[in-house]
Amino acid sequence: MISSDNSYFNVPHEFTAYLEPWQQESLPDETALKEMQSVGLKLITEVKELENACLLQLRNLDNEAKAVVDFLKLQSRKVDLVLQYVLEKETQHGQKHPGLSFGGSGFTISSATPLTVGQQFKTTLYIREELINILCIATVIATSSEDGVHRGQLEYSAILESDIEQLVQASLRVQQKQLRARKQAQAGS
Repeated sequence: MISSDNSYFNVPHEFTAYLEPWQQESLPDETALKEMQSVGLKLITEVKELENACLLQLRNLDNEAKAVVDFLKLQSRKVDLVLQYVLEKETQHGQKHPGLSFGGSGFTISSATPLTVGQQFKTTLYIREELINILCIATVIATSSEDGVHRGQLEYSAILESDIEQLVQASLRVQQKQLRARKQAQAGS
């Protein structure tokens, strides 16, 4: 679950979000949130948790084990890609929206219809390049419209702590890639 004092930056990046109105009065606790996950989401979450625990132990090995660590990372990436493919084939619930930015506190989407501040949605986020698939409850905290395009800024109201960690790490990786690309573009000018 998330506390209101957590504030992380958002990084511009394209992704897909499925939003389904949350009609219930109370937010789910961590157990209920896990039960709401599809089989595919549960599977990829468990694989990521096992992978992170294993990689932490492997980092303590000496330099000679670097080849083994690199090989295991490659194997892990292959498993993640297969699971991502399986998840993309699952039936999605809710309306599909293009994502504009994300981070550990929330995300921004584009919408064909206006959103209302305070609306809550059961949300599934798919950040393909980072192999992240997350189920959460999100609340609209700000909206804007320009040239018939509506934007909504949402913050997580109910999300697993491990998912926040994944989002924060992914936002840092995306930011690093963007900074490298900007440096290369400036060097090429």
